[in-house]
Amino acid sequence: MLTTEEERNILDQAYVPEHIVSLMALISKGEPFLIEDHLIFAKDNWLILVGYPLDGKFSKERCEKIVKQALKKFRPEYLWFVGPEIPSSLLVKCQERETDQYYRLDLEKTKIKPSLQRMADKASKELSVAKSHSISKEHEALISELLKREKLPPRVRELYRAMPDYVPKSSSACMLNAWDKRGKLCAFYVVELGAKHFSTYVLGSHSKKHYVPHASDLLFLEMIKLTREQGRPIIHLGLGVNEGIRRFKEKWGGVPFLNYEFAECFYGAKKAFSQIHNLIEKL
Repeated sequence: MLTTEEERNILDQAYVPEHIVSLMALISKGEPFLIEDHLIFAKDNWLILVGYPLDGKFSKERCEKIVKQALKKFRPEYLWFVGPEIPSSLLVKCQERETDQYYRLDLEKTKIKPSLQRMADKASKELSVAKSHSISKEHEALISELLKREKLPPRVRELYRAMPDYVPKSSSACMLNAWDKRGKLCAFYVVELGAKHFSTYVLGSHSKKHYVPHASDLLFLEMIKLTREQGRPIIHLGLGVNEGIRRFKEKWGGVPFLNYEFAECFYGAKKAFSQIHNLIEKL
């Protein structure tokens, strides 16, 4: 377990969403630990190793050392690794691998395009934005609509399904909600404010049943305002995921800044399904 001081120090040094202890712990249901400068979450027969060292100085040699220590201490059947590069020892046991890039928006270097401001202004005539810290039936209906409509990767689907457990229990999660004049929820964003130096876009959704053009753009602008109000200079936009999501993030000025590698490794005698596999990737 981590002490309060250790968690505070981690949030002071955080530069990826996986460093936000409460976010990872609530979604994965794992217990947080530190091995030297690396954050780990563990429970039952599995382990999540965050391969982004808190000091920001990644090396394959040091990461290999951390992997060996983690395996010796926890003896997991499953190990999920996220980091800028996969250590060679994990490649031998790797059963699934993905590569992507983190995106971020530097508010001090980015000027909002007039066209985007017009889109948000147009949507604001039809919508009102309110903050909340809970998931309502309206949010769950929007999530259900999205999951029926879109073919999302399994881990992304499970991340959406984890929101009712995560948001109400988190002291640093904030919902941005767009409501139309009939009181219908048209779109929402989940924003995480736990890290000291950035806010994090966790996920969002919009409705096709109660569709209002540019509702997502309005919420993006509200996320920028919220981030500035909180004194953060950067919004961590998560992974590129696919071309459509990348285009939306880049449209608002998001740029790739850090390599992301994911690996699932199995060390048990017999492979069995574990739902945690679906919870940890798209933060």
